Amino acid sequence: MVGRDPQTRHKRRSSVLEIQTVGLAPDYIPYLDGWALQRSIHSDVVAGTRPDTLLLLEHEPVYTAGARTARHERPTDGTPVVDVDRGGKITWHGPGQLVGYPIVRLHEPIDVVAHVRTLEHVLIGVLATYGVEGYRVEGRSGVWVRRPLGEDKVAAIGVRVQRGVTMHGFALNCDNSLAAFRSIIPCGISDAGVTTLSEVAGAEISPADVLDTVSRAFTAEYAEVAA
Repeated sequence: MVGRDPQTRHKRRSSVLEIQTVGLAPDYIPYLDGWALQRSIHSDVVAGTRPDTLLLLEHEPVYTAGARTARHERPTDGTPVVDVDRGGKITWHGPGQLVGYPIVRLHEPIDVVAHVRTLEHVLIGVLATYGVEGYRVEGRSGVWVRRPLGEDKVAAIGVRVQRGVTMHGFALNCDNSLAAFRSIIPCGISDAGVTTLSEVAGAEISPADVLDTVSRAFTAEYAEVAA
């Protein structure tokens, strides 16, 4: 496990991170149900009645579109799209992809970019556990890996901060099909592809397989008060 990224280190409210796994295969969570749960937990964290919380799950297949999604970036085959209140553009969620929603309080001054960099840093450490070298790309969120034809995104990130507490988060492609991404321009990026951890590592790695690694990585990052 890699240590804290000094560029993203900042004070947090709590030394506790509650991790809640609400659905892995075959019990996929409908996106709207997961979103409602996020909002409920967010309200509790804002009120101070529960600690910072990380939701981990797999969704039923769905496209979600952030506020910056253009009309031409949506699927043209009539596939339903859920418009959401996170940053970023359109993406897909579904079986084989581990989705994580860190609902955590950020200290003033609120720095959304630093929060995104922290998520990237943690996920890069997770990938390293499986012998995969992930990295950031300047000007683009998420975690990327080098592939024979260029670079592909293996983890997407889109967040929202409301009343000082974060919502939404990351989607780590584990062993999901990539077919659904062919109907969209994933995250609005047309000059790069998407891949999975399994594809890059050359082994079948499911969301259930990475659950403990992800849980430990986020606990190490969030469940202590930075100096």
